[in-house]
Order: sequence, then C-alpha cells, then structure tokens
Amino acid sequence: MSGGVGPTYNDIALPKDEEHHATGKTSTAARFFSFQQLNILAVILVLSTSGLVTIEDFLFTLLTLIYFFFLSKLIFPPHKNPNRDAPLTSPTNKIFRLYVASAGIVGLLVPICYIFEGFLEDNKRGVSAAAPHVFLLASQVFMEGIAATCGFSAPARILVPVVYNARRILTLVEWIMNEFSRETLEYGKGSVSVRRMYAGKVLAVVNLGIWSFNLFGVLIPVYLPRAFKRYYGSSKEV
Repeated sequence: MSGGVGPTYNDIALPKDEEHHATGKTSTAARFFSFQQLNILAVILVLSTSGLVTIEDFLFTLLTLIYFFFLSKLIFPPHKNPNRDAPLTSPTNKIFRLYVASAGIVGLLVPICYIFEGFLEDNKRGVSAAAPHVFLLASQVFMEGIAATCGFSAPARILVPVVYNARRILTLVEWIMNEFSRETLEYGKGSVSVRRMYAGKVLAVVNLGIWSFNLFGVLIPVYLPRAFKRYYGSSKEV
C-alpha cells in the first residue's frame, strides 16, 4: 500500500516514498520507524497476542518476510541504475492517490473499527472472521515499508503486494462464507445487533471486490509487467 494506510504499494510510491529514495541512511532509519509504521506494527501485535491470528497466517507472514529478503538479495538485487528501481507511478497522479486512500480506509481502518465494535458487542465470531484480513493487510503494509527502507528492487517490491493480495483474497472468501452462513435469528438476540449483521456482510463483500480488482485489474496486468520491463529493459526504455 502506501504510507501505512492505503492498499498495496510502497512500491508504487507517493511523495514521501520518493523522498526516501533520494535521501541517505539517516533518513532511511527515520522512515522505517515512522509513526505510521509503528501504528501498523501495533495493530499486528495486538491481533497476534489476542489469539485472533491463526498459526497459518502467522507462519505465512514470517516465511514471506524471509522469502522477500531472499528475492531482493539473490534473485532481484537492486539495479546498478537507480532509475530502474524508481517508483512505478507519478506522485502527482491524484486519481491513483485517491484510489490508494479509499482502499486503505475500506480495507484497513473500517475493518479495525468493526473488530473493535465486535469486542464491545461480544461478537466473537464476527471478530474472528474479520481479523485475518486485517492482520494480513497490516503485515503487507509493514512489509512494504521494510522493502522501501531496505532499497528492494522494483520487481521485489511489486511482488510484496501481489503475494499478500493473493493470500488475502482467500481470507476474504472465508470471511464472506462466515457472514452469510449465519442465521438471521442469531442476531437481534443478546448484544449482537441486526445492523452489525448487515455491516459485516457488506464490508466483506466490498473488500473482496476491491482487492480482487486490485490484484487482477491493477497489480498483475499493469504494475507487475511494468516493474519487470523497467528492470530488464534496455537503457533507452528508462
């Protein structure tokens, strides 16, 4: 994503990301420990310690971290020409920035509020269904921050959102199945409201639509080829 809140691209950078590429090691360290990145890390830790994260998702995050560093060092090391690893989109693209911000709000901020309300209403099943998506998206954003900080090449950076996005679609399908498998009679009783029932269904369906489009309509057909073309293309194409 970007900036710790948006969909999926520190690889498709916004202005702060470009500043990162232009500064030295001192600003790199500051960028890594930015307030936004610490907030994302806090979300990851809270979900992990609350028992809402499955061992499969935790291992996925750990193993992909190792794998991305392997890719960035041995398979797609930083290009000798810094321009080959520059951001893949212009920071002045207002439509793209709006897309990033909107996807971040719907994909991360609203589900966090949904989970928090679930704790208040003692809706454990709804919280457990939504938590994997939030955990993986927060982990993705944090991993993108690491990729930018450590100077990953363009192909290595773009593979972070591609891999995470593909994994999160599976968790979103499970979230939808969980929401629609519940009987309406479960709601309206006790502390779980009918409003929350519809909110969970809408939120799960909207997120599946957004991130499916993000993967199959944006990342794979547009930015993945662009990253590899820039990395392997002739000098005239830079």
